[in-house]
Amino acid sequence: MKSFPKWSLTLKVLPLVALIIVLKLAAHQYGVEFISLNPLFTGVVTANIFILGFLLAGVLADYKESEKLPGELAVSIESIVDECLIIYKNKKAKPAEECLQYVCDLTSSLNGWFYKKQRTRVMMEKIDGLNDFFLAFEPLTQANFIVRLKQEQSAIRRMLIRIHAIRETSFVSGGYAIAEAITLLLVIGLLFVRIDPFYEALFFVSAIAFLQTYMIALIKDLDNPFDYDEMNRGPDEISLKPLEDLKMRIEKKIQTLKTNSSCS
Repeated sequence: MKSFPKWSLTLKVLPLVALIIVLKLAAHQYGVEFISLNPLFTGVVTANIFILGFLLAGVLADYKESEKLPGELAVSIESIVDECLIIYKNKKAKPAEECLQYVCDLTSSLNGWFYKKQRTRVMMEKIDGLNDFFLAFEPLTQANFIVRLKQEQSAIRRMLIRIHAIRETSFVSGGYAIAEAITLLLVIGLLFVRIDPFYEALFFVSAIAFLQTYMIALIKDLDNPFDYDEMNRGPDEISLKPLEDLKMRIEKKIQTLKTNSSCS
C-alpha cells in the first residue's frame, strides 16, 4: 500500500466487494433470486450515480482550494522570516533574531497541528504571539514594514481558520446519507435479482458494487484532505512538503546567522 498509494482505496473496497460476491453465490446456490431485472432497477442505479456525481463535484471544489493552502501558508511565513532577516542585518537587533526562532517553532507547531498534535486554539495564540515582536520592531523599521508583517500574520490566521473549517465540516451530510442508503438497497437488490446466465450476474453485481462503494469511499476521502496519519499516508492527502521544506530553510538561515555572529 505504501508502494502503490493510488491503489490503497481500491484495496480497502475489494474485501467488501468480495463479500458481496460470496453472498451472491450463496443466494444463487439456495435459489433465493426472486427479483426480476427490469428498467426501474437500472433507473435506481443511474439516480445513485447522479447523486454521487453531485457530491464528487462539491468536494472537488474544496479539494482544489485545499491544495493551495499549505504552499500559501509557507509563502506568508517566509515573508515574515525575510522581514526579520532584513531588520537583523540592518540593525543587528536581538528581537529580530528572537522572532526568527519563534517563527521556526511556529512552523514546527503548524506541522504538528496538521497531525492533530496541537489544538487550533493554541495555534491561534501562537500567531497572536507575533504581535510582541512586531511591537519591538516599530523603532527599528518603517511603518510600512510593520503593516506588511501584520498583513502576512492576518493571512496565516485566515488560512488556519479555513483549513480548520474544511477539516471539521462535512459536505452535505444529507447527501451522503441518501447515497449510502441507495447503495445499500442496490446491493441487497443485486443479491436477489435473477440474471441469466449466472456468470453475467456475477460480473454485473461485482462491477456495480465496486463502482458504488468506491465512489462513496473516494468522496469521503476527498472531503477531508487534511486527515493526516503519520503511519499511513492516504492517496488524496494534501502534501505538506512546502511547510516541511520551509522549516529546513528557516533552520538553515538561523544557523547561518549564528555562524556569522560567532565569526564576527
